[in-house]
Amino acid sequence: MAIAYFKRYRMEINLVSRAHKASSAALNHSLELPTGFRLLPWSEELLALHAEVKWASFREELDAHVFPCLGEREGCLNLMREIARRSEFVPESTWLIVRDSLDGNPLPCGTIQGLRGGLRTGAIQNIGVHPDCRGLGLGSALVAASLEGFRQAACDRAHLEVTVENTAAIRLYERLGFRRVETLFKISETQLA
Repeated sequence: MAIAYFKRYRMEINLVSRAHKASSAALNHSLELPTGFRLLPWSEELLALHAEVKWASFREELDAHVFPCLGEREGCLNLMREIARRSEFVPESTWLIVRDSLDGNPLPCGTIQGLRGGLRTGAIQNIGVHPDCRGLGLGSALVAASLEGFRQAACDRAHLEVTVENTAAIRLYERLGFRRVETLFKISETQLA
């Protein structure tokens, strides 16, 4: 095992500014999902589906090295339990996207969780979209739903962190109105050379 430093951006969005209100139309448009996909609000019964899609989304990604629990199915289940138990948990900002299947059991395709990061600040956690479902606008829909949930929970701002190498995610967040506000370094033990 080696110690590695991963560069990450903290990105923030103002949920009440004039500029954000101008981009609300784009966010509302982001909530439109392809046929056969549905956004489901947080429910304790969906916890295992959130964990399953989180694992499928991150297990082959760099973030599984930054946060090793994301690379393990059981680690993702434990992480979801921990998030849902926290006093800062914001259920209104926690969503699951599922795809309808022929057998009637919905297939989990995307997940996002929200925590309170301060009195009037939301903190987006672990936006994950299953690799088979990327490029369909599901990430935009998850972020838009989460931001609306933070507004309902009386948050003025929301932030998230993203690994710098995840350029597709950074472009998405910037398109939705997020700005880079800080550069951070995460230290992690990794098998990466």
